[in-house]
Amino acid sequence: MDKFRAMGTFVQIADAGSLTAAAWAMGASLPSVVRSLAAYEAALGVRLFNRTTRRIALTDEGRRHLESCRQLLAAVEDAEAALKDDDTEPTGKLTITAPVLFGQMHVAPIVTRFVERHAQMRCRVMLLDRVVNLLEEGIDLGIRIGALEDSNLIALRLGDIRRVVVASPAFLRAQGRPEHPNDLMRVNCVRVVDHTPSWGLFRDGGKTFKLNVKGNLEFNHIAPAVQACAAGAGFGQFFSYQVAPFLQMGQLQTVLENFEDAPWPIHVVYPHARLLPARTRAFIDFLRQEIRGFESGASASETPLSPPVKS
Repeated sequence: MDKFRAMGTFVQIADAGSLTAAAWAMGASLPSVVRSLAAYEAALGVRLFNRTTRRIALTDEGRRHLESCRQLLAAVEDAEAALKDDDTEPTGKLTITAPVLFGQMHVAPIVTRFVERHAQMRCRVMLLDRVVNLLEEGIDLGIRIGALEDSNLIALRLGDIRRVVVASPAFLRAQGRPEHPNDLMRVNCVRVVDHTPSWGLFRDGGKTFKLNVKGNLEFNHIAPAVQACAAGAGFGQFFSYQVAPFLQMGQLQTVLENFEDAPWPIHVVYPHARLLPARTRAFIDFLRQEIRGFESGASASETPLSPPVKS
C-alpha cells in the first residue's frame, strides 16, 4: 500500500465530507476510494471514520491523525517545491475564511484576481462571522480582525482598522455633533446585536470605557445597520472599512475621532509556517500586496498565536 497516497485519500475524504465527493474531487472511482480507506485503517489498526448509510464523521483518532497527515503532506509538498524554480506556477486547492462583510468587500475580490493570475489554482472562500478552527475544518488560512492570543498558529499582520462613530449629515444637522462619547447617551443610536448592549471602546485621558447606548433600531447584520445610519436613523459604531463607501460618497460622517480607541489589527493566520505549501505562500504574498491600503506603517512580522477573538 502506498501510504502517502492513502494519507492523501484520507485527507480528501475529511475535506469533502463524503466518500462520493472525495472520489469526484480526486477523479477516482468510489470503490477505489473505499478500498484505499479500508486498507489504510487496517494498516493503522484504528477506525478513522464512523460511517452510516447517510453520513460519515471523523472519530477522535481520525481527528488527531488528520492534523498529522496535513503536516506531513505539506512537508512533502514543500520538499518537492524546493527542487523547482521559484517561478513555478502555484497549483492545487486553497481554502480561505474571513469575516462576512470584510470578505465580501476585500477578500473575495483579491481571491478572484489571484485565480485570474494563476489559472491552475482552485480556491474556496468561506465567509463566516465566527471563530474557525483551521485544522479541524480543513482551512488553509484565515483573515482575523482584533487582538490574538498565543497558540501554535502563525499570524502575519496586514494592517490596522479604526472603530468609528458615524452619522448622516442630516442627522448631525438636526442633533448637533457630539463633543464627548457621553453625549451619545441622549440621542438615538443604531445597534448591532452582539450579545451585549454596550458600545466601545472609547478612550479619554488614557482611560478606556464602554457605553450602554439606546435606540429604536437593532440589527443582527452590519450592512442594514450602516444603511439605516446613512438614512438618518441615528449614530452608529462600525469598523472603518464597513462604512468606507458611505464616507467617500458623503452619506456618513465620522464624529468623536479624538476619543477613538487604539486601531484593531488585521492578521492572516495559518498553521505551521515551516510546513506551508507553496500555493499558500503564493497567496499570502499576493494578499499582502493587494491589501496594502490597510497598512499603518508598521512592518509585518510573523508571531505565534492562538485561537483569535471573534472578528
